[in-house]
Amino acid sequence: MESPAFADITQATRRMFIRDLTIAASIGVYSHEHEARQRVRINVELAVLDAGAQNISRAAVGADDLARVVDYEVIVNNIRAIATTGHIQLVETLAERLAESCLADARIRRVLVRVEKLDVFADAAAVGVEIERRNN
Repeated sequence: MESPAFADITQATRRMFIRDLTIAASIGVYSHEHEARQRVRINVELAVLDAGAQNISRAAVGADDLARVVDYEVIVNNIRAIATTGHIQLVETLAERLAESCLADARIRRVLVRVEKLDVFADAAAVGVEIERRNN
């Protein structure tokens, strides 16, 4: 009889998120969108490999040390820098750049990025795109 499969604690992940970050960005393909910044709402969800799980018996236990986790301040600062540096034509391009930035940290296994332009249509709360990317 085959032994039952157990969860591999060395592959434990935690879910981290940045919710409703609103930034004034120069974004859009139309000439009037080049003239003034517009509000963009960004949401990011990360699946982060729990590096501490390799050395302990339970993934929820570990050193109370910022160095062992992904620092959300670093992620937010990167988002702000990418979204406010130069003009970006497409929300898809912004989303891809944000995902790429997050995945530069090898501990991040998956990223879900949503970029919404908030002031495009008076009768819509937002328009935008959501993408999901993974580290190999």
